Amino acid sequence: MIPDQIIQGLDAPANALVTGASSGIGLAVVRALLAHAQVARVIAVARTAEHNDALAALVARHGDRLVCLSADITRADDLTALAVRVAATTDRLHLIFNAAGILHAPGVRPEKSVVQLNAETLAEVFALNAFAPILLARALLPRLKHTQPSVLASLSARVGSIGDNQLGGWYAYRASKAAQNQLYRTLAVELRRTHPHTTCVLLHPGTVDTPLSLPFQSNVPTEKLFTPERAARQLLAIVAGLKPSDSGRFIAWDGRDIPW
Repeated sequence: MIPDQIIQGLDAPANALVTGASSGIGLAVVRALLAHAQVARVIAVARTAEHNDALAALVARHGDRLVCLSADITRADDLTALAVRVAATTDRLHLIFNAAGILHAPGVRPEKSVVQLNAETLAEVFALNAFAPILLARALLPRLKHTQPSVLASLSARVGSIGDNQLGGWYAYRASKAAQNQLYRTLAVELRRTHPHTTCVLLHPGTVDTPLSLPFQSNVPTEKLFTPERAARQLLAIVAGLKPSDSGRFIAWDGRDIPW
């Protein structure tokens, strides 16, 4: 259950931006936000956001409460253009929720051994999982420069924890999520000075029944395999309970901190 206030202490209508919004957790977060009475507008960002059937159906239902913007957040030109289009849509954001990420793709699979590593795969995985989230934050920081409470949240993964790594493998994915964690942890320190009303966190959604996890679900107990809708509710409930003092945390779906 998501509390009545989508962001703790926010008494005004909320504007949210969600990346990875065309499927999986991102799409479920968009739907949950649109169902929340306090949310005035959601900006849905994905590479094909303006040509996505699921998002088009939501626009038909919710009208101009949902704005779809196509952008590849691994591309500098797209991020620049996205920042301009967001600024034309709203002067402030209260929630930025990055749900974009890559675990596998054509030619990309989690490595079982170091001998399977190659520079091309590392570059592709790091581009979306590590570099894009921090560069997205940089591009949108002007929209957080206000005195109302706001949250900058990005999906990480427990396997990105160095302290929790007991199994090895998945080199590129683990390392890219660990890099994202450090980048956002560092950003949180800076934001305490420059954007004191913004809480910056990393979120682990658990194992969610999406195309990202599909090839790796066989050993996951049924009760620990979440639907995207449940994952969205759980993550947004965490977001709704955050305070500025929580900035810099790495939080699991159940509200517990994950070791770095």
